[in-house]
Amino acid sequence: MNIENLKPIPAYIAKRIRNKDIKSRQDGSVRFYAYFAKIKDELVKITVACKSYKNQWFCKQVAVHGVHSEICYVKDLEYTMMGYSVGWYSHGLTDKQKYYENGKWETAKDKYYDPDAEVVNKKFALKFDAYKYSVIDKYPYYNVFKYLRTYEQYPQAEYFIKLGLQHLATNKTLLRKAGKDKNFRKWLVKYAKQLRNECGNYPYFSAQVMLSAYKTEMTLLEAQKFDREKKELLENYNYTHIVNKVISSKEIGTFLNYIKKQNTNVNSYADYVKACTYLGLDMTLPKNRYPHDFKRWHDIRSDEYATAKAVADEKERAELYKQFALVAQKYEGLQYKRQADFIMLIPHSPAELIREGEQLSHCVGRLGYDQKMVREETLIFFVRNIAEPDIPFVTVEFSIEQHKVLQCYGCDDTPPNDNVLHFVNKQWMPFANRQIKKLLAA
Repeated sequence: MNIENLKPIPAYIAKRIRNKDIKSRQDGSVRFYAYFAKIKDELVKITVACKSYKNQWFCKQVAVHGVHSEICYVKDLEYTMMGYSVGWYSHGLTDKQKYYENGKWETAKDKYYDPDAEVVNKKFALKFDAYKYSVIDKYPYYNVFKYLRTYEQYPQAEYFIKLGLQHLATNKTLLRKAGKDKNFRKWLVKYAKQLRNECGNYPYFSAQVMLSAYKTEMTLLEAQKFDREKKELLENYNYTHIVNKVISSKEIGTFLNYIKKQNTNVNSYADYVKACTYLGLDMTLPKNRYPHDFKRWHDIRSDEYATAKAVADEKERAELYKQFALVAQKYEGLQYKRQADFIMLIPHSPAELIREGEQLSHCVGRLGYDQKMVREETLIFFVRNIAEPDIPFVTVEFSIEQHKVLQCYGCDDTPPNDNVLHFVNKQWMPFANRQIKKLLAA
């Protein structure tokens, strides 16, 4: 395409554009239209910008695209965040020349600088032998060159338009299938009305859904539902322990059909897999993956899981109590029972932490303080009045590594009085740090 061969806008085209623009224009805004022409035997699309100013109508060529060209030509046109901007300095509509206005045609990649614009003479393309059967005049969208380029490669695109499936006429996956499979073409005819959504009762069907419906003989709505369930299964992180660990991606169709046949759902199956995995069952065996009576085996495995979990939890709890007691015994030397108004005690079981938290309404019985103590990340101590050693009063969290008090709170997380703080910081903490040094030395 040689831009030097570009001719001015033909008078009949300008008239046609002006008649269309009068019906739809908004004063002050820029509107775009396009028309087909021929340059050196190549079909080109010329985009025209229109503007009304002081009761006058202006139009100018701003972009030229060739159907077989990798570049396009642009003049007085710029793409901005707000859309396309057109300079009108050469027409005297402004006193200031914009930075992209130089009166010359500049080159750009074909896919750029192509504003949406109605082609006012689509039938012109039918004069070309390559497109005389393309029914481009029936194609309702702006991306006319995308359609014509697709048509050159897949002439069956014409078939889609004649069926009223213009929105699918550039889908190469469907075009390839239609070109090879006569039965698929018959299927398109059968479901054309639903695919056109003439009654507005159907959703948009993707190519994947259409091919799935054709292959499986499901209805389009059934295939749509199947596709949605498949995507949820693949994308929902709650089901990652199912996909690829129990069911391969190729097996998803079989799996979803099984779920439907068993009148259950993915959530129930996920619970079933969790139970089976915990029980150590071999999920590669079909009898475990797809039991004949899912509900019955779901309930059996769930009961077995609950029993096994309870036993394991009891063992874990017993081990926690054992380790907690060992840590408490190790640091018993940090307890303080000398002459003072207060004493410092170390708890010997998680149950004591729970009681302390419940009595004082704070979180020492929760949030994993028992686990922290078992790992010796922190130690918990109870400050008690010497006259009432069994009544919760103030709780202290002490860092072995930092040799300091991290928290010191009474009921409802309130700070203790100065007497308690003096006891903790001036009497007990120096004593505790000396004891820790002895433990480390030992």
